[in-house]
Amino acid sequence: MAEVTKEYEMLHDLVTTRMSVRKFKPDPIPDGHVEKILEVARWAMSGANSQPWEFIVVRDPEIKRRLRDAYSEYNTDYIFWMEQQREYKLRHPSYQVREKLHESLAFNKKKANWHLAPAIIVVLGDGRRQWGTVMGAHTFGRDQSHLTDGLANASFLIHLAVASLGLTSEWVTIHIQEPFKRILGVPDLLTLYLIVPIGLPDVGPREGVRRPLEDLVHYDRYDMSKYMSNEQIIRYLYGLREATVPVHSSSRGVSAEEK
Repeated sequence: MAEVTKEYEMLHDLVTTRMSVRKFKPDPIPDGHVEKILEVARWAMSGANSQPWEFIVVRDPEIKRRLRDAYSEYNTDYIFWMEQQREYKLRHPSYQVREKLHESLAFNKKKANWHLAPAIIVVLGDGRRQWGTVMGAHTFGRDQSHLTDGLANASFLIHLAVASLGLTSEWVTIHIQEPFKRILGVPDLLTLYLIVPIGLPDVGPREGVRRPLEDLVHYDRYDMSKYMSNEQIIRYLYGLREATVPVHSSSRGVSAEEK
């Protein structure tokens, strides 16, 4: 067996110990750390090396609060009503409510506190830069594959760089871009892809969980013994929900009778 390099060991340790958090300490980030993180991010892969990403670093407490408020008002509202269209037990645990829908919505709007992180990185993309790649990549519009692929690559490197500096981060997905653009003065033509709060975690470390490697890998041809039927997939999804429902329910103060 080939010898494992120390570089691989460092990378493996980084990706297996990195974790996303939703509660940050207000402690400041050392000077220069944000720039070090973005220096790594700018080396991400992109179609035709078009490098479509730009970043806004937000440290102003009022702007951070306004971004969080926009998330609570628009993004959470969108998520809540989308979740209500799912079969009850497959909804995200935070939205598994049978009654008092408005109270549950209000609770989830109050829950996000990533604005307390000392710094926030907003990842933007300019689809015009993607004209450098093949037209088959759908290079312009809201669903550009090469644009969003490149932004995902840059965003993932941000999270790895954050972890390498002993900090932590959160992946804040944005579904409704316009309110955030208005706050930050982002031109309409650009895509607001992601918000990444960074700082020190206000929670303890936890062990990561992933599917076993042997369940994921096929050699030469697809191994049908690993193919999950629709019924197996449904059971898998139920299992994901059952593992997290008690935590989310207790955080909302939901009793067993209400579940």
